[in-house]
Amino acid sequence: MPRMLRTAFVLLLCLHSAPALSSVPPPLRLASPDGRIVVALAMDAGGVPTYAVERDGQLVIAPSPLGVQLAADDRLDRGLRIAAARESGADDSYALVAGKASRARDHYRQLEVDLADDRGRTLGLVLRAYDDGVALRYRLPPPAQGDLVVREDLTGFLFPRDYACHALNLGRFGTSHEGEYDPIDASRLRAHHLIELPLVCATGVGGTTFAIAEADLDRYAGLYLAGRSDGRLGVEARLSPRLDEPQVAVRLPRDAIAAGGHPTPWRVLMLGDSPGRLIESNLIANLNPPTPLDDTSWIRPGKSAWDWWSGGLAPDVPQPGMNTATLRRYIDHAAALKLEYMLIDDGWYVGSTGDGRYHPGADVTRPIPEVDLPALVRHARERGVGLWLWVHWKALDARMDEVFARYRRMGIRGVKVDFMDRDDQEMVAFFHRMMRSAAGHRLMLNLHGAYRPTGLTRTWPHFLTQEGVLGAEYNKWSRRVTPAHNLTLPFTRMLLGPMDYTPGGFRNVDAADFRPSHFGPRVMGTRAHQLAMYVVYESGVQMVADSPDAYVDAAGADFIAAVPARWDETRVLAGEIGRYVVIARRSGRDWYIGAMTDRPRTLELDLDFLPAADYAVTLWRDGEAPTEVRREQLRLDGSRRRLTLRLAEGGGAALHLVPPSPRIAAVP
Repeated sequence: MPRMLRTAFVLLLCLHSAPALSSVPPPLRLASPDGRIVVALAMDAGGVPTYAVERDGQLVIAPSPLGVQLAADDRLDRGLRIAAARESGADDSYALVAGKASRARDHYRQLEVDLADDRGRTLGLVLRAYDDGVALRYRLPPPAQGDLVVREDLTGFLFPRDYACHALNLGRFGTSHEGEYDPIDASRLRAHHLIELPLVCATGVGGTTFAIAEADLDRYAGLYLAGRSDGRLGVEARLSPRLDEPQVAVRLPRDAIAAGGHPTPWRVLMLGDSPGRLIESNLIANLNPPTPLDDTSWIRPGKSAWDWWSGGLAPDVPQPGMNTATLRRYIDHAAALKLEYMLIDDGWYVGSTGDGRYHPGADVTRPIPEVDLPALVRHARERGVGLWLWVHWKALDARMDEVFARYRRMGIRGVKVDFMDRDDQEMVAFFHRMMRSAAGHRLMLNLHGAYRPTGLTRTWPHFLTQEGVLGAEYNKWSRRVTPAHNLTLPFTRMLLGPMDYTPGGFRNVDAADFRPSHFGPRVMGTRAHQLAMYVVYESGVQMVADSPDAYVDAAGADFIAAVPARWDETRVLAGEIGRYVVIARRSGRDWYIGAMTDRPRTLELDLDFLPAADYAVTLWRDGEAPTEVRREQLRLDGSRRRLTLRLAEGGGAALHLVPPSPRIAAVP
């Protein structure tokens, strides 16, 4: 008998025989492939299910509640019994167009449990254990009549002790998902908080760290967390409410529900030996469906010039602004710096005024008279640069297929869609409709004003990046983008997927000299700190945010020209949340390393992961002034596998490691 079928048979035998021995069945246990993580599902005498998670024999999540609330007086979290259980697993790999690796391994063990109530309904529970985390989801039973309604997710995450966490308290639904992930003890999380994902916590046992997240969000409402309303240590789920029914999170017609029940998104617990191990994980992507696209050759990760962040500055244009001459200058800048793209932002079409607001009379297919878009497309194509266009989502919504078809005919390569600022069920449906439509017209996507990633980039690889991050734009009006904030993002927001932080600010100053400015904004920290972001921050499209003049003959611009935006492998070499990080990424045979710090720091890099070969190393590091970059040439051989980096206040370093060219055998 095959192993999976034999295990399922034993489970079912135990379940059917258990009532004769005890009114409480024994817990079901599911182990990860490497055996380090164990999930236990238990039922008490009242038919209340709970789950718990251990790692290396240490309790990480204490027995925690499961279930959903449907109608106001209808809870599926008690009076249940285990009717059946089935164990299975998988060990596959798949290609990624963009992200932290070119291939990902999807290796897990799974337990599906049918929880029956006395009304003849079955709540399905699916548990998965990976080597780098745990995930669970429900299969909601179809209603006897009417719509399936979900009011609350009753899933909890109880902590056995007080954890040191990093959390972003948004405070309300309907935001752009931008803010600081501040340090906070778990005991200080309150029921009135509305905590953005991920919530990242250190267990205090070795370096074990976990992050609570969500994956495969489809036909549902977005997940948040809050401190426990019952006073216990931990967090509980909150769902984004519908705009038309604030007391309801999800409403689905009965005929839209599969016979096996409606699957909820995955509730995810990422686990690692350190915060850096979470960065390497592909767990969020693994939990999403594979792509339906047969051909992805048209999807090209790359870097992009951008006119908005610097205020459309172009000193060598007589009247810079939203006009053809200025945009031609940005296209020429992209070509000179070997950037693949140029993004034309808000203000280019009739009814877009550059203020980000939606105007009902806007037409996203008609450029303003000052912008000759067909000429710009031709100019860009002649220089090997692809154009992206900005649109407000409301102006796109009603005529999406028409607009995307028009852009494709014009030769546009990608679209930046902005200001959704919601993750209720209706907006989630808009995201999926947009993904399908853009794919049909071979347009890449960059979403701003968007909810945090849930792994959708695996299913729709043309969705290259998104915002949902407090990034460089905040330098234009605040002092919030500090080096410490920049060093929190890799261990928090970036765990979920790509983030369009928009690096590349070349007007670098110390914190004491920083002043917000809408035109030619400055950035805190050194230029090498900004260069390192192109390696540290994951994004399928990386903005080169400053104005063209900032890069002309500028120290460090050569690294931006060289660094790719597509990676084959990622390794986190060192890091502490909010303090420093060192990440190495491989593209082909070359390696790139980015190092960032909050304060002056000396880091010793262990490079034993490199193949035993010589490497020619180019190093860009901090100089005496924030704008100074020192460029050095080094060599590594088999006997030298360590490097010392001395980083300045708010500093950084960027490295390009090139192995020797492969030898070609002589032809006799």
